Amino acid sequence: MAENSLHRKGRDRFKEEAGTWEVVYTGFVLILLCFFILLCSFSSMEEAKVTRFVKSFVTNLSILPGGIKTEPSKVIIPPSPDIVSVKSGMAHILQTLKDYVHESGLENDVSFTATENGLVMRISDTILFDLGKAEISSEGRRFLNKLASFFARTEQSIRIEGHTDNLPIHTSQYPSNWELSTARAVNVLRYFLEQGGISLNRLSAVGFGEFHPIVSNDTPQHRAKNRRVEIVLTRKKTDGLSGMGSS
Repeated sequence: MAENSLHRKGRDRFKEEAGTWEVVYTGFVLILLCFFILLCSFSSMEEAKVTRFVKSFVTNLSILPGGIKTEPSKVIIPPSPDIVSVKSGMAHILQTLKDYVHESGLENDVSFTATENGLVMRISDTILFDLGKAEISSEGRRFLNKLASFFARTEQSIRIEGHTDNLPIHTSQYPSNWELSTARAVNVLRYFLEQGGISLNRLSAVGFGEFHPIVSNDTPQHRAKNRRVEIVLTRKKTDGLSGMGSS
């Protein structure tokens, strides 16, 4: 009897250990399966989407500085040029414009932002105009010549936006910042039309005055940033701006 009891206990212990081994093995196989599924999915994803996922994860969880830090927001990562699909026509436009800005030494005066609607090229007013003026300067004409030549070979719609700071202007020619910002935008449009040969149906211009600042107008440096012209290239359906998103 004692021998049978020991035999039964040994058999039960073997079954228990065998069951534990099967659970561990099954879990290992499932982990391998998930790993290969992830590899397959990443191999078929666009680089821009992978980059967006990684940046979103790192930013939202504050992995690099340490600890978990979350804040409510509709968009975790705003659109930015590094989230433009490398295979898109807009990516080629962005790279060409950035190369030209770099060659001209204007990185501090020109920046880029990708949005869900297209690409925004933000140009400081000091490149194009004298203070309080809407006539394009000689330096501005040299800069716009290159842009016009390049834009003439693209197909995107081009909207020129004029912006000012909040300091009032009262001259006989420009009674307010509305008139000044609009005149600047229209003069850039006219330059693209006359010197670049860009089709008129691709061009539009609008002046926003001081009402669309990018920073507060509390210092001379901030007011200088708000005095700008923005060239907005509206993307086509085939252009790859990955989701929402500066340089």
